[in-house]
Order: sequence, then C-alpha cells, then structure tokens
Amino acid sequence: MTTTASGRPRIILDCDPGVDDAMAMIAAARWADLVAITTVAGNVPLKHTTANACRLRELLDLDVEVHAGADQPLIGLQGFARHVHGETGLGDVALPEPKRGPDSDRAVEFLVEATRAEEGLHLVPVGPLTNVALALRADPGLANRVASLTLMGGSAQGVGNVTAAAEFNVWADPEAADEVFRSGAPLTMLGLNLTHQVRMGQVHADECRALDTPVAEAMAGLLEFYAVFHLAAEEVADGPIHDPCAVLAVTHPDLFQMEDRPVHVELSGTQTRGMTLVDERGPQADTPTNCRVAYSVASGAVIDLIMQAVREA
Repeated sequence: MTTTASGRPRIILDCDPGVDDAMAMIAAARWADLVAITTVAGNVPLKHTTANACRLRELLDLDVEVHAGADQPLIGLQGFARHVHGETGLGDVALPEPKRGPDSDRAVEFLVEATRAEEGLHLVPVGPLTNVALALRADPGLANRVASLTLMGGSAQGVGNVTAAAEFNVWADPEAADEVFRSGAPLTMLGLNLTHQVRMGQVHADECRALDTPVAEAMAGLLEFYAVFHLAAEEVADGPIHDPCAVLAVTHPDLFQMEDRPVHVELSGTQTRGMTLVDERGPQADTPTNCRVAYSVASGAVIDLIMQAVREA
C-alpha cells in the first residue's frame, strides 16, 4: 500500500462530476494524497465532467493531472442524470472557466501506466466503471497492482435510484461493472444502502456560507442544489452524500463496517439489469467472495471530516 510520509493514502479519483463528485474531490484534496483525476461520462456528458474536474482542480489549487476517458458505455448509449446534477453537472454553481484544460484524453492508458509506475495506489471510481473496465482489458495485471479499488456504486439491499433495483453508476454501464467485479481486484463497494446513511442539507450549507471562502461558497451551492432536488423527489430536507464515502472509506476505514461477500452484476434481467446482487447466505454461498461490502458508517464522523475539508481548503 502506497502512503505519503504523513500516512495519507495515494489515490486516483475516477469520476463524473457531478455534485457529489465535487464533494469527493474536496474530501480527497484534504484527506488523501491525490495522484490524478480521470473523468468519464455519467452524470453529464464527458465534455462537462472533464471541464468540471478542471474547474474544481483550480478552485482547490491542486497540482494534479486530469485525464479524460470514455464518453460512452461499453454497450449501448449513455444515460445521464442531469435532473439530479443540473445540465452541466454542478447544479447552480458557476465556477470560472479553467485556465488549464485536461492533460490528455487517454485516461485508460494513464490508469495502466500510473499503476505500473507505482504499485499500491488506491483507485477510487465514483462514476460509471467504463474507464476501469477498459484499463483492466488493456492490462489485467492492474487488478493485482492496486492497493484497493474502492467504488461508489450498487447497493447491498437491492434498492436502486434509477430503477427499483439498479443504482446509477452500475446501471449506466453494467457490462463494465460486471468486468470489474469479476477482475479479482481488491474491491470495496460503497452502495446506496451505505451512502443513504450520510446526509447533509441546508444547515451544512449555512455553515459553509458563513465561512466566506471560495471553496465553502461552492460547497454551499452544491448542498443547496442537492437539497432542492431531494425535497422535490423524496420530500426530505437533506440528501445522501454518496461519492465522498468512497474517498473516506480509503482514508478513514475505521469509520465503516464491512463484510466480505460475493457480488454479481445482473446484465439480463428485464427488471433487474444493473443490479448488484449481494449473496448474504454466508457459508451456503456457492461462489467465492469478491468484494468488501459496506453496511454501516459513523455518519456524524464522516460529515465532520467533509466539513473540516471545506473549512481547511
């Protein structure tokens, strides 16, 4: 496992910014040694996810490369989540045009080369798994070189947010997710069953506004946009903060309770395509475990870490 002298794990964040992806970047900037950012189409098209990653890199004053990746899933057409994240991905938050654009459009090649150059990196995908699947196709040995492949996606309880069974990141490219789950990589899954336990809303946005810094102002806007969506969609005043959970599961694993489970990605079910089927039978399971599945979290501590990252940015 690769860590810095301060003990912070070194991660590559593969993302599709996205409101909560932006929050994950804020958390990673504070609590991890962020090696690079790779982007994929997902919440919004690739041109927007990549531009957003570059905007956030400048907002956070990060000296890291951004590499654009896949703009379509392995099979079929890309589905988006503009109704959740806004037309261009960051809700109502308008960040300046970045002075520096992406460093390449070769995210897949970068993932292979970076993990060859430095074994023990943590790969943290918080969007569709297309880039990761293509990198594993190009070099299956990547699965053995990473310290962890810790993803936000799926669910351990069969509850979806796109369909009744499927979570967005897996639903957006289930073939890619299937290849990743069958790769033999050291997987950890932070699914909807876990991320719905970590909720933030207007009270946190107000706290950010009071800080009166550029990062805090952006965070406040992101939280307020999310709050409006979840109030309309679920009639609740706060929303789940999905993607930072994957970052913090790497940097603060003691806050999460996890179990080893066999996990299968459903590809052909009429009602269940994109579902992550978690086998809970224990010793009766007829397939080996392939994933650490998160079940519970010290949600207050996770929120405190996110807010501390905002305060110190």
